[in-house]
Amino acid sequence: MIDELPAIPDKLFFRIGEVSQIVGVEPYVLRYWESEFPGLSPKKSSTGQRMFRRKDVELLLTIKNLLYEKKFTIEGARKALKAEKTAEPVPLPVRQEELFPPPNPLPGIRQELADILKLLS
Repeated sequence: MIDELPAIPDKLFFRIGEVSQIVGVEPYVLRYWESEFPGLSPKKSSTGQRMFRRKDVELLLTIKNLLYEKKFTIEGARKALKAEKTAEPVPLPVRQEELFPPPNPLPGIRQELADILKLLS
């Protein structure tokens, strides 16, 4: 959904000031979004400071993109995120042959080479 993500440092947790710099909005905006988007719920440290995980930062970048770039309303962005979450999954192969090739592909290759040889002669 986002064309180019800003660099997110490789850390387990981020404080609200760090997230504010990464996302490019003020901390009070992040706190407001936390109250408006149910999927966004940072943990709180023992001192009460919000600790965002990487998935929270990615969600915040998506929310910013929806609100600032695509000009969605808060309600529209909420619906877009919900629709994205419940999107139809890509069907996976169901037959074993589709998942794993036959153990010995040589007979098939030999047959193809024989067919090519017939065409050439």
